[in-house]
Amino acid sequence: MPTETATETPNGGAELAALAVPPPVRPMLAKAMHVLPAEDGPPGDDWIFEPKWDGFRTLVFRSGGELLLQSRDLKPMNRYFPELLEPLAAQLPQRCVLDGEVVVATGSGLDFEALQQRIHPAASRVAMLAERTPASFVAFDLLAADGADLSSAGFGERREALERVLAGCALPLHVTPMTRDRAVAQDWFRRFEGAGLDGVMAKDPACRYQPGKRAMIKVKPKRTVDCVVGGLRWHKNGLGTMVGSLLLGLYDEHGRLHHVGVATSFRESYRRELAAELAPLRDGIDAGHPWYGWVQAAGAGGADRRVPGRRVPGSASRWSQGKDQSWVPLRAERVVEVTYDHVQGSRFRHTAHLVRWRPDKEPRACTYDQLAVTPPVELSAIFRA
Repeated sequence: MPTETATETPNGGAELAALAVPPPVRPMLAKAMHVLPAEDGPPGDDWIFEPKWDGFRTLVFRSGGELLLQSRDLKPMNRYFPELLEPLAAQLPQRCVLDGEVVVATGSGLDFEALQQRIHPAASRVAMLAERTPASFVAFDLLAADGADLSSAGFGERREALERVLAGCALPLHVTPMTRDRAVAQDWFRRFEGAGLDGVMAKDPACRYQPGKRAMIKVKPKRTVDCVVGGLRWHKNGLGTMVGSLLLGLYDEHGRLHHVGVATSFRESYRRELAAELAPLRDGIDAGHPWYGWVQAAGAGGADRRVPGRRVPGSASRWSQGKDQSWVPLRAERVVEVTYDHVQGSRFRHTAHLVRWRPDKEPRACTYDQLAVTPPVELSAIFRA
């Protein structure tokens, strides 16, 4: 999660320091899989499954009058989500530590892009967005309550305690649904992307809380799609000689090529091969290039790097400050098949990975209608579960 310097004390005050599990705490992490863990695999078939929320991982520390929202990278987030502070203080026990996710939920599902906009240095904009796109907190673990350290207990025990502590909780606080039924979890896995969720979590009921360790399993879909290669970025250690990433595009129904993400993770020798192989496509870039308007603006030092109605690479944002977003346009003549796991809006939520080149496919055939369309799940139904 992108964060900026905040004014809060990172570890809170004296009351929080006296908690059974004081801040800061690194959240327990997960290993990625693309299928639900085998019933006969370790630790057996006694898994607890939950939705994987696509938001900002957040730990909540509450002690009396002190409340701290801590990000995954141990930064305070109180100032960015002021609308959560009062309702959390009203509903949480006097002394507790929760693990969960801050999300922005809309009528059509989770909106990660709206959530990103909440991290802003201007207090006036934070206040405006808190009203326009209010956040919710979805709790899925309990590390401490009423002076007791629960982190060494098994997750099944912690989950039961979480349900007791938050019984009857109300907006904007939720307890994530859970199931031990693999059929239900498999159904979640197929349907949840339509609501903006990011897969399914599988947790061992006997697992203690292990800060910073990949002790859970995240099950995320793995799909392939054919994309146009519209440009490249150089590797930081090989400017002009090693490809760092390929810029991917898909055509919409109006024939416009949108930047949908990047493909990376090449071995070093192949980065050099790619640089030589793609060199001819760097020639002859003119007004016919789908992102030519952006190329012109960037070359002229233009401040506005957006092309109206079209996603283009390299657009400046708060998240790219200090990063080299420069790129090299390529003639949009090559097609590549990549794997992706999740679509957010009109682009890939995470980095794609190269599968193979598709010399047999026309670039114009690389359209959005290749993407798997999942009917949306009503978040209200998920919360009620």
